[in-house]
Amino acid sequence: MAATMGVAMGFLAFLVIGGLSGVFAWVFYPGQRKSKPSFQKLLLAILIGFMASLASSYLGQFAGFFQSGQMLEWLSAIVASCLAGGLYAATVR
Repeated sequence: MAATMGVAMGFLAFLVIGGLSGVFAWVFYPGQRKSKPSFQKLLLAILIGFMASLASSYLGQFAGFFQSGQMLEWLSAIVASCLAGGLYAATVR
């Protein structure tokens, strides 16, 4: 039961961290904004940030760089989701 709860909490944490950093990277990306951001683009930025943070966590664990729950895992998740959000903002605008 405890292992299942840890996986669920990790999933929710990456959803929040990845989603927020993806949205922040998209909103604060420099450049001119032609119109008000649409809800679909905002949801896509959340999804891209979440997927990037989840992928960086699993790939880092698979490669042996860190174990689950270590600070380096969280740092890689934040950096990956910010980079993905910034790349998404650069290509959309």
